[in-house]
Amino acid sequence: MKFALVSCLSLASVALALGQTADPNPPAEAPNSQPSATQQGVASEWDARKMIEALGAQAQHVKPIIDQVQPAEWQSKGASGTYVAQWNTAQAQLKYLIASADAFSRQPERLPLGLDAYFRMQAMESVLGSLVEGVRKYQNPALASLMQSVIAENSTNRDRLRQYLQDLATQKEQEFEVADREAQRCRAAMLQQPAPKTKKVSHP
Repeated sequence: MKFALVSCLSLASVALALGQTADPNPPAEAPNSQPSATQQGVASEWDARKMIEALGAQAQHVKPIIDQVQPAEWQSKGASGTYVAQWNTAQAQLKYLIASADAFSRQPERLPLGLDAYFRMQAMESVLGSLVEGVRKYQNPALASLMQSVIAENSTNRDRLRQYLQDLATQKEQEFEVADREAQRCRAAMLQQPAPKTKKVSHP
């Protein structure tokens, strides 16, 4: 009985790690239908790492642009002091994004790392959008246009990362379901096993 339990748990762990057990009842595909991103599966680790490294490289290119923004000098022109706080937030979010992208590129299968990078990217894009109008009005319209192009590029990369995370989350969910089905099957098999016979103790 103990051996059967250990074997079942081992099988469930392998199924969870590899996710290679096929669904016994796969959904039928419609004729001439195009495979979805989920059906195609998650991008390979090499492709995912290259994509994430590109995101980190883009974040590095954003830093010189943010460094050109001088919100402290805008106040003499009647600008609100909140622009300074937004600029500080942009600097912090950029730093966190670069660190998150670096960590995620080393472990592209880790969904929590990917979510952290995604939300850092989203936060940086949001604060840059808030700064654009201030740059246009109080500093340099050309720099504001450059920032807008960076935001648009960042949005495209963010969408790519979001798609990868959605595919990765779907894969993880499927792997969990495989492991859960295997654990249920093992549990049912163990319940069907006869109870061990106890030896009768003979008294003199």
